[in-house]
Amino acid sequence: MAPPLAAVDAPLILTLGLAEPASALFNELRQRHFPPERNYLAAHLTLFHHLPGTEQQAIADALSTVVQARTPMPLQVSGLQFLGQGVAYKIGSEALEALHRELQQQWWPWLTPQDQQKRRPHITVQNKVRPGVAKALYEELSATFEPFDTTGTGLQLWAYRNGPWEWLHTFPFAG
Repeated sequence: MAPPLAAVDAPLILTLGLAEPASALFNELRQRHFPPERNYLAAHLTLFHHLPGTEQQAIADALSTVVQARTPMPLQVSGLQFLGQGVAYKIGSEALEALHRELQQQWWPWLTPQDQQKRRPHITVQNKVRPGVAKALYEELSATFEPFDTTGTGLQLWAYRNGPWEWLHTFPFAG
């Protein structure tokens, strides 16, 4: 069971925590390339974009249960993705896909169409810039990119506050 958490009047966002040094790398790239007026938070991997704040305790209880059954999960940073107005790193992980499907099934009645889709995990380091600026960064980063492994360390629950996010709780993987 999760610690008692009050319902909030904002949508909830669920992200995956990342191990160092990958977290530091993505944060540094985001600081350099994300428009400062839109850069409200550190680099992250979003699993769900809009869960109901009124169900925060049920969501927290489910997360407390799923993290107990999991060890930190292996992730493969497999390439770059051009987003049109930004750049992201593609993340691959069978364990992450299985976790996402499990939570989707559990929360299906609450999910928006965006969260009902299959996840294409990524970490955005640039967004909301002119396409030419994004294309130049994509080409620059692609020229030296080599795939690497990192680890997902747990789940993070946030309240979306119309721009800034409010951290609510971290659920570390038990292993």
